[in-house]
Amino acid sequence: MWETFIVTPLTNVLLWIYQLVGGNFGLAIIIFTILIRLITHPLMAQQIKSSQGMQEMQKSKKWQDIQKKYKGDKEKLAQEQMALYKELGVSPFGACLPTLIQLPIIFGLYQSIMRALAASPMQLLSLTRSLYSFFHISDLIPLNSHFLWMNLGQPEKLFLPFLPGVGIPLLAIVVAISSYFQQKLITPPSATPGDQGAAMSKMMAVYMPLLMGYFAMTFASGLAIYFIAGNLVGIAQYAMLGKLDWKNLLPGSKKAEVKPK
Repeated sequence: MWETFIVTPLTNVLLWIYQLVGGNFGLAIIIFTILIRLITHPLMAQQIKSSQGMQEMQKSKKWQDIQKKYKGDKEKLAQEQMALYKELGVSPFGACLPTLIQLPIIFGLYQSIMRALAASPMQLLSLTRSLYSFFHISDLIPLNSHFLWMNLGQPEKLFLPFLPGVGIPLLAIVVAISSYFQQKLITPPSATPGDQGAAMSKMMAVYMPLLMGYFAMTFASGLAIYFIAGNLVGIAQYAMLGKLDWKNLLPGSKKAEVKPK
C-alpha cells in the first residue's frame, strides 16, 4: 500500500514535472513542493483554526475558573477540559493532525527522489517498473541530478576556493534557519506563558529546526531543497492569511500573561 498509494504516485508526478520544466530536477522539486502545499492548504487552514480556538479557550474566563476550581483534582480538570473543548467545537488534536498527515509525504518524497535519481542499476530497474505508461517519461531516464553546485542524490556540501578541502553544509544551515523562522512566525502567543504547553512550544521551536537541519545534512540534497521551498511557501501562506507574528523574531520579546480576574 505504501508503494502503491504514496511512493509510486509521487515519483511519477515528480518525473512528469521534471519533463515539463525541461529536465531540471531541482526546479521540479520546488514546483512539486508548491503543488503539495496548495493541495494541503485546507489542512493548514484547519490547523490555524484549531490553534486559534485553543488560544481563545485558554484566555476565556470559564476555563480560568475551571482551573481554579479543580486545581487539586487533575482527573476532574481533564474531564472538564474535554467538555469545554466539545462545547466550543475545538479539537485538541486539530493543531497537530495536519502536520502528522504531511509526514508520509515527506518520507514518500525522499524515497521518490532517491528512486527517481536511480544511482545504481538495481534502482534504475526499480524505477522503470514503477513508471506509469501514460506519462511517457521512460525516455528521460537516467535523470540529470545536478542543480546549481549540487548533486541532488547526495548530501550537499559547498567547497569554497579559499578553504580547500573544507565543505560547508550550506543547505542544512539554510534549512535550520528557515525552519526556525517559520516556527517562530507561525506560533501563536500563549495565554499562559509559564504552563507546560508554552514550554513545549518553546522547546520545539529550537529542537525541530536542528532536527530538520540534521536531516538536510545527512540525506540527499534534493530533500533539503524540498524543506527550504516548503518553509518559504509556508511562511508566504501564513502571510497571505495575515497570521504571521513578526514580534516573535525580536530577541527578548515577551507576551503579556493573561491572569484570571
